Amino acid sequence: MRLDNWQLTEDVTDFLARAGNFLRSRPALHNTPLTDIEKLRTCAAKAHGGQATVFGRLEAGGEIRAIFYRAPTGRLTLTPLSAAQAVTLVGHLAGLGHYLSSVVADHDTAVAFAEAWRQRTGAATASFWRTHLYRLGTLTAPQPQPQGRGRRVGEDEQENVVRWCREFCVDASESVSIAAIDADSWADTRFADKDFTFWEASDGAPVSMAGSTSAVGGMVRVDPVYTPAPFRGRGYAGAVTVEVSRAALAAGATDVVLFADPANPTSNALYQRIGYVHVTDFAGYRFSCEEPERGPGSAGVMSRAISRGVRPKSSIARLQPSDRHISPYPRGLSSSTGT
Repeated sequence: MRLDNWQLTEDVTDFLARAGNFLRSRPALHNTPLTDIEKLRTCAAKAHGGQATVFGRLEAGGEIRAIFYRAPTGRLTLTPLSAAQAVTLVGHLAGLGHYLSSVVADHDTAVAFAEAWRQRTGAATASFWRTHLYRLGTLTAPQPQPQGRGRRVGEDEQENVVRWCREFCVDASESVSIAAIDADSWADTRFADKDFTFWEASDGAPVSMAGSTSAVGGMVRVDPVYTPAPFRGRGYAGAVTVEVSRAALAAGATDVVLFADPANPTSNALYQRIGYVHVTDFAGYRFSCEEPERGPGSAGVMSRAISRGVRPKSSIARLQPSDRHISPYPRGLSSSTGT
């Protein structure tokens, strides 16, 4: 279906075939769409209640200029848009009856979209996420380097990884991930498909941990970085971050990135000391308003509207308590806890 220059689909394979090169053209800036959409593709993910993720691409002059994807929860993720493009997209989505619970994008795009959505729908907006994006420049080991070594986590150490990820989520206020872990649903967390590395002290005891995504489009994201409270302040977080960053480069990554909480000067200073360079800021805004009533048989209305070009009269996606496929960090503001 074509809406001016925005083209919508629920077919993730077709979407990646058309928009993949655009996403890979700026892998650091597009790191979250790259990993999220790849996960949707490989998992053949189906949305809550029979609804699917909706993908959109903005084309002009024969080239893709921007993309979005709207999760079944109503969360919208965007690549950078001008203020005018944000207003246009708001008109398209509102006109089709899309219910949005929140938007996540680079700071300027998120602000512009949230304000346009407020003006169009009357929804109240509230900031819930703000982060710095860093990209690795020249990797520099911290000096002095703490005693010990980094090593990949073994399969028999999964219990320790799960426990530390939960502690990380408590520190970062990631209630959705905590609930999934407590429900013994590790596969539904955003950590399940990541590789983990421990920094172990000279006595062999793990003292810090870092995770990393698989490479997509040459990009690897370091997340999470966690040091339990008793071991903080000894340089372990910097050492394990260098370890996973070096491993990513050795495996052929062209872009190694991470997010950091702007309110945590310690982690930001650490990342810059070991070679990470600030790229831009990202933000998330939550929308608060009553969702329109959903009558019997309304499931699948948006799917049929997309295929036939029909404009539905009401929203079709209810706000769900979580979306297992979508990051970044719904409430946690940082990829790092404890240095």
